[in-house]
Amino acid sequence: MARRLPSAPPALPGFTALRVLGSGGFADVFLFEQNMPRRQVAVKVMLPEVVNEQVRRMFQVEADLMATLSAHPSILTVYEAGVSSDGRPFLVMELCSSSLGQSYRREPLPVAEVLRIGVKIAGALHTAHQQGILHRDVKPSNILLTAYGSPVLSDFGISSSTRGAAAAAEAVGLSIPWSAPEVIAETTQGTVASEVWALCATLYSLLAGRSPFEVAGGGSTPGELAKRIAKARLAPIGRTDVPVSLERILGRGMSKSPAARQSSALELLRELQGVESELGLSQTTAEIAMAEWASDFARDPIDRTVLHAVPSGSRRRRRSGAAGSRGISATGGSGSTDSRTATTGSRSRSRSDRGSGGRDGRRPESRRVWLIAASVVVLLGLVGGGVAIAQQLSARGIPQVGTITATTQGDRVLFSWDDPGLGSADSYRVTTTGGQSSVQRSREFAAYPTSGSSVCITVAVVRSGKSGEASSEKCASLG
Repeated sequence: MARRLPSAPPALPGFTALRVLGSGGFADVFLFEQNMPRRQVAVKVMLPEVVNEQVRRMFQVEADLMATLSAHPSILTVYEAGVSSDGRPFLVMELCSSSLGQSYRREPLPVAEVLRIGVKIAGALHTAHQQGILHRDVKPSNILLTAYGSPVLSDFGISSSTRGAAAAAEAVGLSIPWSAPEVIAETTQGTVASEVWALCATLYSLLAGRSPFEVAGGGSTPGELAKRIAKARLAPIGRTDVPVSLERILGRGMSKSPAARQSSALELLRELQGVESELGLSQTTAEIAMAEWASDFARDPIDRTVLHAVPSGSRRRRRSGAAGSRGISATGGSGSTDSRTATTGSRSRSRSDRGSGGRDGRRPESRRVWLIAASVVVLLGLVGGGVAIAQQLSARGIPQVGTITATTQGDRVLFSWDDPGLGSADSYRVTTTGGQSSVQRSREFAAYPTSGSSVCITVAVVRSGKSGEASSEKCASLG
């Protein structure tokens, strides 16, 4: 089929159109120059034929969500959104130097670079998931590189919200190589598990120079790819420098069963960081919201206490002689200067301990250590309590889904519920028996249990990244 010509750039006050950057199934991207502040930007403009009143409303919701997400360092920055004089919605975005769309086919990326990209994009996806947003189209061409070489994830939610029937077929066709089996089979429109699959498939592609189920050295039709993906029999990457642990992680992420995959993008992120450590690389920073970091601290304080308290404590104690020597030894340091300091400190202690010890015979240093330890315990208790209180307060004011009904339709069970008062930026989080989550706007959820087995779901409203109280559990079966 002949490739269509791009549409004409819209007239945008304060911007000057320069040239076309690219065209897609439902939008064109243009290079504009913004007059104040003066800079070059990318402007994504919807095609006239896909625009209707519903698209405009959904575009506004998605633009607001995108603006919220673009504060993340690894999500494309959106500067402005609006509707042009000819009625086409547009987004003004950060201009990136390139994408990973086809470059990996010419030259697969180094392992260290793929791990860095994986950690960064996993952090971006996890942030979106915490906000109740699914990307639904994670693939190499949607990972852009900024002028400084940093990977950022683009096209959040816009394509999934503006697809008409024709656009949907084209969009799905283009993304089949990185789509999970359940997405291709149309049993779900997307879940956290399918996003994990897509990111693992993308990382596999960057390493192998081809999509996971593509025949090496030859093309594959969308139908052939879909059949191979349904079987989920993953071939080795074929590179001696790719560690077995990384292949195992990517293979798990592309398991046929969603329940066998990593439970979240954050779990995948941590596994990729583990491979970096295994290879002797510095771990790529996990870009996670501070509120979540504080929650992690409350749940698992010991590792963070060691990582952050030991270095500052060793610097503070170094001036007091032997205590400083112990602090350096604990972090792996040694040297003749430290040995001399330890000797001097020992002599000082032998003179001072006799007159300064307490009734229990403990040195002042020991008492200080115990006081500090007790303070840390109290502080962690306050942090944990604060997090719990904050979580309880955040759930207030979020509507709760009421009664869920279930009907059997052929080989599926269709769950449905009434609108509890969903806001324009809210969504539903559907959690199934196996703990899998699906974030959606629809008030219906289809499940495909095997004959004789039942499936149970709960539904919660997600608002501003916070989940409200879940509904009562509803179970149903085909039998």
